[in-house]
Amino acid sequence: MRRLFWVIAVIAALVLGGWIYLSQSVTGRIYLPSGTGITAKQTCSLTFVSGLDPDRAQALYITPLLGGANALISVDIDRENRRVTSAVLGGLYKQTAVYRDGLGCTLVHDFDEFDASLSLPITDGPDPMTLDADWRDANFDVDALNAALDDVFTEDGRNTLAALVIHDGHLVAERYAEGVDETTPLHGWSMTKSTAATFAGVLVQRGLIDISAPGQVPALVEAGRPEITIDDLLRMSGGLDGFEVNDGTDPNSEMLFTQTDMATYAANRNVLHAPGEHWDYQSGNTVLAGSAMETVMGDTIVEEIATLREWLFTPLGMNHAVFEPDQSGTLQWSSYMYASARDWARMGELYLNEGRIGDEQIIPPNWLTYVSTPTVTSDDQYGAGFWLNIPGLPSDTVVMRGFQQQWTFVIPSEDLIVLRMGATLGSDGGAPDFARAVLAARQAPSAAN
Repeated sequence: MRRLFWVIAVIAALVLGGWIYLSQSVTGRIYLPSGTGITAKQTCSLTFVSGLDPDRAQALYITPLLGGANALISVDIDRENRRVTSAVLGGLYKQTAVYRDGLGCTLVHDFDEFDASLSLPITDGPDPMTLDADWRDANFDVDALNAALDDVFTEDGRNTLAALVIHDGHLVAERYAEGVDETTPLHGWSMTKSTAATFAGVLVQRGLIDISAPGQVPALVEAGRPEITIDDLLRMSGGLDGFEVNDGTDPNSEMLFTQTDMATYAANRNVLHAPGEHWDYQSGNTVLAGSAMETVMGDTIVEEIATLREWLFTPLGMNHAVFEPDQSGTLQWSSYMYASARDWARMGELYLNEGRIGDEQIIPPNWLTYVSTPTVTSDDQYGAGFWLNIPGLPSDTVVMRGFQQQWTFVIPSEDLIVLRMGATLGSDGGAPDFARAVLAARQAPSAAN
């Protein structure tokens, strides 16, 4: 009888797994490992890092991704132990994400190899950024600027959560959705890749890495591929097979939501092209680049995050930034940074100031030139960690861009930062139109001003 029960259970699981695998959502097919993984990980981070209501987080970020499969995945939030478990079929398949102070949430695949006691709490510093109405009124058509803000928050399906504009170091526009404010750490997704490229500049400025030298990436050296450089990886031209479409079944989804050691997984993908010869957007590239940077940041994950804060976040005043690691302790450089809208904008401002904060040179003065130089075969759309050549914007614009339509536009010729963040699928969230409207308001201040 017991054997019959297990036979029936296995058959049911296979049928259910096949149904979920074939279930169509906005992003495509979802199957059990990635479906439960993204549910546990995102619910954990959005609840304990962003401080959002779990039901709202689910409705905004998760349900639209999973489609019909979402109804079959249960979620248990253990607030006392700060962990989230998602399960299918009463726990036949489940995944758990655990929150640690200052380290965010991590999917745990083996609790025997996970130290839940690690922490590095964030100490909030002063935030001197306030809306400068006088500067705004003198430099913008205020009615047009407000209309741009109104528009980017219009249309419920966009789910815009934050929008702001900084001009010449002055905050001139800022708006948030209900339950979100200037201190809320928001998920940047692939805007994290721009952080990786920026921190590479920090290490170059300090003389600690050579991004063009072979043999700098331990996981690639171990995999017998030492010729792939950090520069190749930041430019998405490592040549590895890390096919990425974010449909729940691609290698990138497998890396993010099923793997204990993401760098090792990425390093052992098949080789498709010689390094530097073919552009192919893959998060695994940035994970590998970041893993190389970590070799000079400290011996433990706590030391590495402390270094990241000391050398980049704290000088910029990024007081609400959380960078999450995988279970192996490698920081997730492609996708898992949460920061307030102001924090993301502050990183963009570094590029408007030739890499300086006060008298301190954080990144090389020419680092903007580096990240904005188009990568071969990218059709001039991608540099190193930044997107390029957005229609209707100045040619020197560089963009930090992430999944679900996170956008930070850095426009050096206008000394302008324009940011839009939210949880949008199926459109660009109105972000490029918002940037174009802000630019138009900047270029045509009203006669009343």
